[in-house]
Order: sequence, then C-alpha cells, then structure tokens
Amino acid sequence: MKTRRLKPRTLVGAVAVIALAALSLQGCAVVDGSGDDPDTLRVMMGADTTYPKERKQWQQETAAAFKRTTGADIQWETYSTPQEELTAIQTSVISGQGPDVYAIGTTFTPTAYATGAFVEMGADEWDAVGGKDQFSPASLGISGPSASKQIGIPFASRPFVMAVNDELLERAGITEPPTTWDQLTADAKATTGDGTYGMAIAYADGFDPWKFVWGMAQNAGNTLVDGTTAEIDTTAVEQAYRTYFDWVTKDGVVDPAAIGWNNPQALAQFADGKAAFFPMTTTTSLNSLQGSKVDGKYSYALLPTVPPGATERPADGIEAASILSGDNLVVADYGTKQDLSFAFVRQVSAPAAQERYFELFGQLPTNAEAADRVATANPDLAPIVRAGELSKPTAFTGAWSDIQLSLVDVVVQSIPSLKRGEVTDDQLRARLAAAQRDAQSTLDRQKNGGL
Repeated sequence: MKTRRLKPRTLVGAVAVIALAALSLQGCAVVDGSGDDPDTLRVMMGADTTYPKERKQWQQETAAAFKRTTGADIQWETYSTPQEELTAIQTSVISGQGPDVYAIGTTFTPTAYATGAFVEMGADEWDAVGGKDQFSPASLGISGPSASKQIGIPFASRPFVMAVNDELLERAGITEPPTTWDQLTADAKATTGDGTYGMAIAYADGFDPWKFVWGMAQNAGNTLVDGTTAEIDTTAVEQAYRTYFDWVTKDGVVDPAAIGWNNPQALAQFADGKAAFFPMTTTTSLNSLQGSKVDGKYSYALLPTVPPGATERPADGIEAASILSGDNLVVADYGTKQDLSFAFVRQVSAPAAQERYFELFGQLPTNAEAADRVATANPDLAPIVRAGELSKPTAFTGAWSDIQLSLVDVVVQSIPSLKRGEVTDDQLRARLAAAQRDAQSTLDRQKNGGL
C-alpha cells in the first residue's frame, strides 16, 4: 500500500473547513503522543462513559491481538463531545499530523470527507480491510457521497428505538406502542404518576437532543438541508422543538431533573423502573438493563414516524425511524502508517471481533455474517434491526457537523428557560432564526470554498 500525502488543493479545503467551524467550536481533544513512531498506531475513539470498564477491557484485548499479528502497539486517544470530535479532526488536518485511525460518528463522515484528509477507499483499500462485501449494504449508506467515493468503513451500527416498560404500559391499559409523536405524548401522560414518569429524556446530552428534532422534521417532510439551502427556521422544526420542550414543561411527563441529565442518567431512570418510555436509545442500553429492575419487563419498539400534530404521515413525509447511526472508521491520508491502519481495521471488522464488540457494548455488527448471527441469537432485537432498515442518512454535506451543533445549541440556550418552566414562542423562534443564519452561512462558505 503506497503512502499518501495531502495535496495542496486538499490542504486548502481543510483550511476552509476549519475556518467555517472555528467560530462555533471551543472544544479541546486529547491528541498527543506517538508522533512518527513507526511501531505505534494512534487510534482515536469516543470516550465511553456508560461502559468505561468494558471499554478498557476491549482496548487491552484489541491491542494485545494487534501486537501479536503486527508487532506494533496501539495508543488510544479519546474525544468526549461532538465539539471535541470535530476539533480533533480539524487540528489533525491543518497540522498534517495526529491519529492514524479515527472512529467517528456517521454524521461526522461528510465533514471528514470534505477535508480530503482521509483515504478514499478503492479496490486495493477494501481488499486490505477484508473486502467491501463483508459489510451490510445499509451500513455503507453514509460512507461517502457515492458508492465510488467513500472514506467511511462501517464499524458499529446503532439504530435508534424506544425502550418500553411493558409492565407500566399494561398497568395503564396501553396494549401497543405509539406510532405517532402525539400518541407517545398521550401514552406518557397516561403512565406518569405514583413516582414514575412517562419518559426518560436527557436534555443536557451533547448527542441526543438534535436527533428528536431531526426525526420529527423528517416525518413532516423537512430534511433540514435541501441541497445548499438550510431549512431550520420552519414550522415543522419549530413544532418539533416545541414538542420536545413541552414534555418537561407543559406536559409534565419528564422528571424536571432531566433538564440537567446526560444519556446515562436517563437510562438509569428507565432501568430503575421509574419511566415508561426511554426514546432515542440503542442496543447500547442492553447491558445496563440486564439485571436491572426492568429486566424481563421491557421491550424495544420503533420510534414514531408520524410528525407532531398529525395522525398520519403527510404525502411528502419520510418514514425515518432513525438516523443512519453508528461509527465509521476513517484512515488518515496525512500519515505514513496506512498499512498498519488497514491491518487494525481488518482485525476489528472480522466476524468474531464484531460479535465481541456487541457482547461488551451492545452495538450491532456492521459485518454481515456477524450481524446475522447476533440477530438469530437475539430475536428480541427485531425492532432494532427493523429500525436499521428504515434508517435515513443525514445530509451528506461538509457543513453538517456545524448544522448538527447548531441544532443542539438551540437546546443548550433553552436550558435556563426550561428550568424556569417555559420556553416561550418568541425565544424559540429567535433561536431558530439564529440557527438558520449560522447553518446557511456554513453552507454558503462550503459552496464558495468548493468543498
């Protein structure tokens, strides 16, 4: 495998991406260490606050196997927030040094692609990681702008669903999970009381809030980005945020403490039997629920796909049960260790390795053989498998990461108002107008920069 270097035009593109994002990002990632050591591969992944012990165990096992097969060591590096994730990519791209392999969220793949700083996968590259056909076709849906231009190698799949406390629903006389967002609100009201809440939500989480808004907007026919035009300051998006905020203020179906919660705290509330629904979760919740108070009393169900205020999806509505979610591995184009990088990817993409990752973290394999084995052995995961089939990708634009952060920022700015008990219409519309301006500005700069 020949070594690749950033071309001048690529570096210009990278600078443009950094410039357009710098205004909104102040994260700081852990990027240090091995430098040019030819016997150490630097791998950056998201920190795992839900399963830190399992993460350490997996890293030790993976590094030991890598040492046996290649003679090289692995230096693990982490990011903890989307801001840190993007900053790490930007810093490495502009400096031409950094981690050799990144595990990035699927929605960040378009931004990584726009930098031109990661290896584009051709026939030789796919062969080096064990073959493109080993991966489930759906998992390749956000690897690049087209089937012939891809940088993302599928690593883990995390379709979003709801965890449902079957016992609480039965007690309330609810026999079927809701299929519309209004039904979910009504069912949450029916299951609130006697020390339990209808929903476990994490308003302060850096990753979750925008997914609710994206899903509801998609169901209403709004994709948030139409080509080079942002569509955030719209009725559909406003109604999505209003629904999301009203759950904790007007409807009273969410514990007010959840305004300050991250995802693990919301999961803990559901695991303790104190919430009927835990929407926007994945199979990563499996291990936490095993042995909990709801073990044997819960199931998974699809998220609603009919937008707020409607009883059926409109003609232009999208049956987006989930974002196309998970992690892609990308290999740095600026380094000299592509051979080691592809050896690492090949190792963690093998069926046994993928099944081990599922065992430790509950994340579905992207390797088709491993995915089939997991689905056969775990029939209760059928709704999650179905959610994966109904998943839709976010817009493939280098501006998406900034747009995603703008969507989260609407919630961040609203936290004080939520704590006071109300986000007014004027406040919400002003924040959406600001997010629209920021998103459109990012899209315009990307277009003008030729990315």
